[in-house]
Amino acid sequence: MALSTPLSQISVALPTGIDGSSRSMIKSISFTEKSWGPRLRLDSKSRSLCVNKRSTVCMSLQQASKSKVLVTPLELEDPKETPLNLYRPKEPYTATIVSVERIVGPQAPGETCHIVIDHDGNVPYWEGQSYGVIPPGENPKKPGAPHNVRLYSIASTRYGDSFDGKTASLCVRRAIYYDPETGIEDPSKAGVCSNFLCNAKPGDKVKITGPSGKVMLLPEDDQKATHIMIATGTGVAPYRGYLRRMFMENVPNFKFDGLAWLFLGVANSDSLLYDEEFSGYLKDYPKNFRYDKALSREEKNKKGGKMYVQDKIEEYSDEIFKLLDSGAHIYFCGLKGMMPGIQDTLKRVAEERGESWEQKLTQLRKNKRWHVEVY
Repeated sequence: MALSTPLSQISVALPTGIDGSSRSMIKSISFTEKSWGPRLRLDSKSRSLCVNKRSTVCMSLQQASKSKVLVTPLELEDPKETPLNLYRPKEPYTATIVSVERIVGPQAPGETCHIVIDHDGNVPYWEGQSYGVIPPGENPKKPGAPHNVRLYSIASTRYGDSFDGKTASLCVRRAIYYDPETGIEDPSKAGVCSNFLCNAKPGDKVKITGPSGKVMLLPEDDQKATHIMIATGTGVAPYRGYLRRMFMENVPNFKFDGLAWLFLGVANSDSLLYDEEFSGYLKDYPKNFRYDKALSREEKNKKGGKMYVQDKIEEYSDEIFKLLDSGAHIYFCGLKGMMPGIQDTLKRVAEERGESWEQKLTQLRKNKRWHVEVY
């Protein structure tokens, strides 16, 4: 619920014990209209960030990351079975839009939005899963029938951006079609679901299905494991959930002490998604987090061509292969077109090392350490 009276600053008591104990100190808290989710706007002096929890609370990134954020309800840690398909296309759940925010800069090609959806705790999910969204209106190919379900990777932990288990966040790029001859936008061919979501207003209703998917679930049996995460564009969504669980939230049964290494490929600096959030983890957890970006329109690879995410992988190939040999998990999420270039790079590097990539890939799959979700 939005605040009816703007408040610039107020002092409140917050628990500061990492174990959720009752020790507390008086902290200076700012209230703004922004939510803590999509873009953590950090000023150079206070590095403040905001969290939407029915009202909006701001605290320093250093305080949030080192003391971590208490989450609730902890019963979300209890289920032994992965939540799957609690709601199906014929009987979707009607959720409510909490907020929609553009999270790319003016020079980014296209628009990407961070969308927070209130499911009131009725559609629980795990990190790495997806929601289906059914946009309003009639399916043009099946008169009288609803639109087909569109799947979106969830970009939050099971506790959501409000840390209360009642919301989920999606990272959505608006799909727009331009006529190749005229270069003029053709609204009739625009993506129905992405435009519905990006145009949505707080309070709008949205029909969701799921959650679905098991291949991208974050393995938590070894909390010292290495996780190599490779994404293009909005494919970074599930990794945001992983990283918030690892570095932002105080989860009693999950104390990550391994290595998380994120490779993110986008067009330019304005296209970076959740960059300030990730950079905060890099500052506060340098031993546990690495973050490498490939900016195709701003950087060159060693051959003088555009820098794509596979070029970054090649740049660090020795380290990556050593980590894979030591039991690391590797994840890929993003556009389908990213995989051939990445596979070719990994195969070439393996051959240069005198190894068979086919055998290594077979072993990774057998050990469930190869995770791919592309669209």
